[in-house]
Amino acid sequence: MRIRILHEITQRLEPGTRNMAVTVRLTPRAHEGQYILRWTLDLNSDCRLTPQEDAFGNLCHTFSVDGPTDRLTVTAEGEVETQDTTGIVRGTGERFPPSLFLRQTDLTEPTPAVVTFAESVKVPPGDALAHLHAIMVALHERVEEQDGPAMGDPLSADAALKAGKACSAGIAHVFSAAARHLRLPARHISGYLAPEDAEDGQGKLRHWAEAHVPSMGWISFDPGRNLCGTEHYVRLAVGLDAVGVAAMRSTGLDLEERVSACDGRAPQKQAQAQSQN
Repeated sequence: MRIRILHEITQRLEPGTRNMAVTVRLTPRAHEGQYILRWTLDLNSDCRLTPQEDAFGNLCHTFSVDGPTDRLTVTAEGEVETQDTTGIVRGTGERFPPSLFLRQTDLTEPTPAVVTFAESVKVPPGDALAHLHAIMVALHERVEEQDGPAMGDPLSADAALKAGKACSAGIAHVFSAAARHLRLPARHISGYLAPEDAEDGQGKLRHWAEAHVPSMGWISFDPGRNLCGTEHYVRLAVGLDAVGVAAMRSTGLDLEERVSACDGRAPQKQAQAQSQN
């Protein structure tokens, strides 16, 4: 499947801002089942983008804005060819052993609510894959997915469980927290989801999880949709939680975002806008 992506982030700055350092994670990497046909980054400011890799091997770009200015816009645009690998992720540059992804964070803290949920999922011992699928199914039934700002503050695993509803990032936090508590390595993924039919709109920025099965490697799980990754997913960044895969890190004020991910063979419609105040 060929997926055309347009991702535009506009950040409002303090009036008269003269300088600011910014890091963006808006460039996907190729791996088995995901091939980057073309990809560009553009800024509305005259500054130099410096490419680098973060600790997890994500492609990042940093730049400094010299003002005065009150608004910054970063646009990522390109096309990605994807194939269905039944959720199995291969060909990624792995810098750490899977055991690193047993590490919990503030957003995946194994609170009593998380521990109770994780231990309530019962499967025959020794089958890691079945256990992960059971966690995904139980979580899908327990926490309802709701829309939220693509770059808003996601709920922690504990808050998502207690609320019974969360955006895709908050639900992914619950999955990772539960899996790690059960000694199953899990990590947080950001990316894009293209619509599967015309009624699904223009696609969106999305978060999901990957978990490691010793006999198979890393496998993607999207508990918000209760399925493993398909050719409609484009993988962008990997980390321990949503903070680690944030598309933009800076010191500005509110953000506005437009995201479109659609079949590259079809005409592209107006992207949907989301904002964080």
